[in-house]
Amino acid sequence: MNLSYTSSQKAIHWVVFVLVIGLYVLTYLADIFPRASPGRAFVWWFHVSFGLLLFALVVMRVGLRLTLGTPGLPQEMSELERWVAKIAHLMLYALLVAIPVLGILLTWYRGDALSFFGLFTIPAPVSADSATARTIRELHSLCANLILILAGLHAAAALWHHYVRRDDVLKRMLPGTSGS
Repeated sequence: MNLSYTSSQKAIHWVVFVLVIGLYVLTYLADIFPRASPGRAFVWWFHVSFGLLLFALVVMRVGLRLTLGTPGLPQEMSELERWVAKIAHLMLYALLVAIPVLGILLTWYRGDALSFFGLFTIPAPVSADSATARTIRELHSLCANLILILAGLHAAAALWHHYVRRDDVLKRMLPGTSGS
């Protein structure tokens, strides 16, 4: 049984990982600049653009998952481990969809258009509403914090499988490996 993901699935996985971390860092980088400053606006422009890229990659990743499925899990994994892995992946996917959707809604409810690196712009289809924007911002931030926690647990589990269980769970997603 093939336990490895395709090279495209692996590439998207790692690019999504880098984007999630990078987007989180950009939120703190924006705080270096005063409100309404060009520097802060520039950082948020990057945040929105990379957030849209994240959303596109997540859509591609979900499409690949639905088309190609997932490799089987090692037989040594207990039913509880399999169940926890499925729930964790479902939660990661839900957050990876929710965070950019909330970010898009936040941008629009702030009264701003979405710009993807200046290549195209999508005007806000809703009127600016600061109360709604505040609520969405809180949900967006909560989900961003949750994904970092869950991704950390996900990484810890992969490392545990690799170094303690000594199985091929981590190798399934490493570039240049084929699992068993």
